[in-house]
Amino acid sequence: MRGGRLSSPRAGAILPLVVVIFALIAIWYLGAVALNAPQARDQLAEGAGFRDLVAQTWSMERPVLPAPHQIATELAESLFGRPITSPRSLVYHTWVTVSAALAGLALALALGLTLAIGIVHVRLLDRSLMPWVIASQTVPVLAIAPMVVVVLGNLGITGLVPKAAIAGYLAFFPITVGMVKGLRAPDPLQIDLLRTYDAGPVQVFSLLRWPASLGFLFPSLRIAVALALVGAIVAELPTGAQAGLGARLLAGSYYGQTVQIWAALLMASATSLLGLAVVSMVEALVARRRGGRL
Repeated sequence: MRGGRLSSPRAGAILPLVVVIFALIAIWYLGAVALNAPQARDQLAEGAGFRDLVAQTWSMERPVLPAPHQIATELAESLFGRPITSPRSLVYHTWVTVSAALAGLALALALGLTLAIGIVHVRLLDRSLMPWVIASQTVPVLAIAPMVVVVLGNLGITGLVPKAAIAGYLAFFPITVGMVKGLRAPDPLQIDLLRTYDAGPVQVFSLLRWPASLGFLFPSLRIAVALALVGAIVAELPTGAQAGLGARLLAGSYYGQTVQIWAALLMASATSLLGLAVVSMVEALVARRRGGRL
C-alpha cells in the first residue's frame, strides 16, 4: 500500500508529459507527410497507393520536414558512429561550440559581477551605466556579430576569442541585472545594523549583500547559459567557421541537408538543457552548504 501511494503521484506527474510527447511526435509525423507529399509524389511510380506515399515522405533523403526517426538515426550515427575527433562527428562540433560558449559565459560572469558591484556601490555608475547596459540589448546580435568579427580580425584576433566575445555579449545582461537586484535585496535595517557594529563596506558585502544575491545569481546563470550557447552558434555563422554547431547548420542549409540541420538543432537543445542541469546542481550544492536556503 505504501509503495502504491508513493508511486501514484509520480505516475500522475509523468503521464501527462508522456501523452504530450507522443502527441507532438504524432503531429510531427503528420506534418512530415503533409509537407513532403508534393516531392514524394514525383518520386513514386504510377499506381502507388497512399501507404507508399506515406512511406516515401518518411524516408526521403532531403525532406522538407524530416521524420523523427530520420533525425534519431542521424543523431545516433553522428554521435556514436564516428570518432569524436572526426569533423563528421556531432560530438566534435558540439565541443567546439561549447568551448566558445563557456569562454563567453566566464567573460559574462566576470563583466556582469563587476558591473553589478559598481552599479550598487557607486551612485554615478547607477545613473550613467545602467541605461547603457539595458540599451545594449536592443541591438540584434546578428548585426553585431559581423562587426565584432571584422574588428577583431583586423587586430589579428581570430578563432575562439571573437565567438566568446559575442557569446559574452548576450550572456552578461541577465547576470548584471540579476546581481544588481540581488545585491540590493537586503533590508536597509540589516545594513544599518551591521554598520552599528562598525562593519565596513567589504564586510557588509561579504556578510550580507553577497549571500543575499545568490538567490538571484543562479536563475540569472540559467538564462545566461542558454544565451551564451545561442551567441556561440550565431558567432560561427559570419566567421565562416569549419567546425561547430553553427557551421553544421550553415553547411546543412547550403546543401539542403535538412536532416543534418534538425540533428544539430536538437543537439544544441540537449546541450542547453545539460547546461541548465549543471547550474541547478551547483545551486543545490551551494544551498546545502548554506543550510538548504539561498
